[in-house]
Amino acid sequence: MSSAASNNRRPGPGRPRHIPASDTHADPRDQILAVSARLFVGQGYAGTSTRDIAEAVGIRQASLYYHFAGKPGILAELLEMTVRPALDRVGDLARIESPEAALYLLAFHDAESLATLMHNIGMLPACPDVSQTPEAREYAAARGQLREAYGSLGISCGSQAVTDTVAMLQLGELILNAVESVIGTRASGDTVTNKELHGVAVSSLRICGVPQAQIEVAAKVAVAAVGQMWLCQPDLGPR
Repeated sequence: MSSAASNNRRPGPGRPRHIPASDTHADPRDQILAVSARLFVGQGYAGTSTRDIAEAVGIRQASLYYHFAGKPGILAELLEMTVRPALDRVGDLARIESPEAALYLLAFHDAESLATLMHNIGMLPACPDVSQTPEAREYAAARGQLREAYGSLGISCGSQAVTDTVAMLQLGELILNAVESVIGTRASGDTVTNKELHGVAVSSLRICGVPQAQIEVAAKVAVAAVGQMWLCQPDLGPR
């Protein structure tokens, strides 16, 4: 893809907005989310107060409560950002006849979303002070829906050796773990490249036992389909 095309790319539907915490022109609600993401990841959810958030944003604490009832509401919205973009796209995948291409697309875009979320908030669900909260349980239910979608696609395109031995939800969990590996890549300080996103999508198909020749075809079908579905054509890796 040319640099001009890259500059003109429109984000796909459901992509979480990237709002720098220092952007004083951003909507106050978005500033609160961005600052909270940085503080929750950096010093912990339990170690962050609404006063800390308000001071970092540069607003009065009472103004924060105008936008959110408290920390739990902020956390719930941040956790939702980690799964909602992929869930919103699951319905679109029904238009793709090839389950291999559909799985490739879902894995690629899910990994891309996690790779670009502000302050790597994909880490939050695993944090001890977050994992036992009611908001984390709501997140787990949404993630369960995504796991089921991955599992269903995996069973549809999986080899007999895989489908005979691996249950649908187990297969979905294996694929989702591969997608979520980009969170660890970011946590280690590395940038997630387009090549690595392609690798995640390919891995999702290999987990299902899809032969390499079919994987290559699936990638090409995915590239052809994405422009029609989401009005943009990101670089989906090697053609």
